Amino acid sequence: MKRFSVFALSAMLLSAPVTADLVSETKTAQAESQQHNVVRESGFSATERTFKAKLAELKAQQVALETETEQLSAAFSSNEETLAALEETLRLETGSLGEVFGVVRQTGREVNAERYNAPATINQNGMDNALHAISDAKSLPSLPTLTAFWKGMLQELKNSGEIGSETVNVRDSSGVVTPQEVLRLGNIGLVNNDGYLEWDSTRQQANELPVVDGGLNSASISSLPTGDLALMDPTRGTIVKQLANTPSLVDRFEQGGVVGKIIAALLAVGLIIALVRGFSMFRARLAIAKQIKTPMQPGNNPLGRILNVYRNEPDRSLDTLELRLMEAIMDEQQHFEKGLSMLKLLAALAPMLGLLGTVTGMIETFQVITQYGNGDPTIMAGGISMALVTTVLGLVAAIPLLLAHNILSTQADTLRGTLEKVGVSLVAEQSEASNTVQPIVKLA
Repeated sequence: MKRFSVFALSAMLLSAPVTADLVSETKTAQAESQQHNVVRESGFSATERTFKAKLAELKAQQVALETETEQLSAAFSSNEETLAALEETLRLETGSLGEVFGVVRQTGREVNAERYNAPATINQNGMDNALHAISDAKSLPSLPTLTAFWKGMLQELKNSGEIGSETVNVRDSSGVVTPQEVLRLGNIGLVNNDGYLEWDSTRQQANELPVVDGGLNSASISSLPTGDLALMDPTRGTIVKQLANTPSLVDRFEQGGVVGKIIAALLAVGLIIALVRGFSMFRARLAIAKQIKTPMQPGNNPLGRILNVYRNEPDRSLDTLELRLMEAIMDEQQHFEKGLSMLKLLAALAPMLGLLGTVTGMIETFQVITQYGNGDPTIMAGGISMALVTTVLGLVAAIPLLLAHNILSTQADTLRGTLEKVGVSLVAEQSEASNTVQPIVKLA
């Protein structure tokens, strides 16, 4: 026990300086902490004062904005009342001007539609601007706009009754645009030295129309005496375009294609045959008429050859003479009817070829419809033209060929009847005459 006390006392004596240092350090740290806390508290106090000042400032701004809002709301209410009063005053003062504005706009649109591509509108810029202003306006048009509108209408009415010259851009058939001086025929059309022009109001230029035979131009109008009449196109180029697009006889023939050319060739061959045979029968008829006047002098003609058969063997038997005369008449008949069978064949073949062209054209039309549809008729025009033109060509070829065949057949029958009549008279004379008596032929 004594020994433990000695050791404890020794330890306490040894640790006494260390404890003194720890207490000193603790006091120093406590002092520094207190100083740091004082600095932080002063910072917090400054921040608090700043926030309080900011809060006071914001509250002041809030009060100011609330006051301004109340003032603006009062002003807005006052303005609404003033605006309502002004609108009522405007309604009372304008009266029926709203209806007038509607009428003006409707009239402007109608006039604008009527002025489209009208020659009298050339160089009427003021009228154009007034119409655009009236058509696009959302409020009442101004007085200058209305004034330009009615002045433009008066000027166009004046231009529609006058023949005057204008300088415009003209586009020719090759697409070249050049300024030219043209002649304006009132509100009907434009002409230059080449012919009619079409006025394009959208591009403000004139386009040359196809030249039509007998059409007007500047030179022909200038050379007309006062009071003379001149043919014009009142449709502003529509009729001229249609006349230019109207196919000629050659164009229609070309639309018939190969079949149409074959039909035309058949017609030409048939007409040549008809002309040749008609001329041959005409000569034979003249020769027979001349031979009838001189029966005792047979010539080289159908009737003369029949008479020669009778004169060469006057002593033959009646049956033999009859057979010889019949043989000679049949020979002449074959000569008369030469080519008529071919003519009849061509007349029957022509409409059949026309039908063939019709079927071919319809097949082509159906092929085009299959490929492109039937929305555009111009695409199918080729097949339809062939289908129709070949039918017409077939009928046109068959009618004259049938008529020629009928006429020539009638002429051949007439000539054959004349020869048969002479042959019968010769046989009758032979049967009545004596073998020793010379026959006397009387054909008159």
